[in-house]
Amino acid sequence: MSAYLISLLAILERETLRFIGQRGRFVAALVRPLVWLLVFAAGFRAALGLSITPPYETYITYEVYIVPGLCGMIQLFNGMQTSLSLVYDREMGSMRLILTSPLPRWWLLLSKLMAGVAISIFQVYAFLAIAAVFGIVLPWEGYLLVLPALVISGLTLGALGLALSSIIRQLENFAGVMNFVIFPMFFLSSALYPLWRMAESSELLHDICAVNPFTHAVELIRFALYGQVNFMALFWTALALAVFMALALWGYDPSRGFMRRKG
Repeated sequence: MSAYLISLLAILERETLRFIGQRGRFVAALVRPLVWLLVFAAGFRAALGLSITPPYETYITYEVYIVPGLCGMIQLFNGMQTSLSLVYDREMGSMRLILTSPLPRWWLLLSKLMAGVAISIFQVYAFLAIAAVFGIVLPWEGYLLVLPALVISGLTLGALGLALSSIIRQLENFAGVMNFVIFPMFFLSSALYPLWRMAESSELLHDICAVNPFTHAVELIRFALYGQVNFMALFWTALALAVFMALALWGYDPSRGFMRRKG
């Protein structure tokens, strides 16, 4: 067990140092959601009326509604950036060195995933603190109760990035593929507008949003911020985590997955 813990701490330290050295990454992680919160939300406030739906017990402003979705956005982008570093490490050869460790490959990948989740949670709380400065204050207990939801959602979105990184062989291709993953997942979800709003315009778009794993991750965060558990969102998010993690482990298995291919 000591070897497992040492490897986890070593990978966590490596990812933390990399994150600290990339200050632009932290700034970018906050700028994206803040632009939506302070600029786009102001324009959409009058156009998008919101009814009283769980977990809200009264009418809310649009800025309040999109906060959980923007927390999910931070984790989605961070999960993809962490996976981007895997592609980079593989091109530089350091990934090969890590995966030749005597420890099980699944543990090394899980350690990498957990390190990325820890960084994303730090970014989310930094965003929530800035949002509070601008007057968007959530129930105080929500800041504590949302932590387990952030862990689960972060693991799910990070596992998706891991699965994608096992397929992509070159760093240049990864950035292009991400545009076909991040933006559809974000916009075709409940992050920016309720699903009932989508149903009013298109039943097909509503159904797509309803099966989007990112939607369930956002709803899990949304309910947790108000001290509630959305068991349906929890189930689908956990199921997506299991599927994405299984695909990542298969993809990085040199005997069966994509990693056996030589490029």
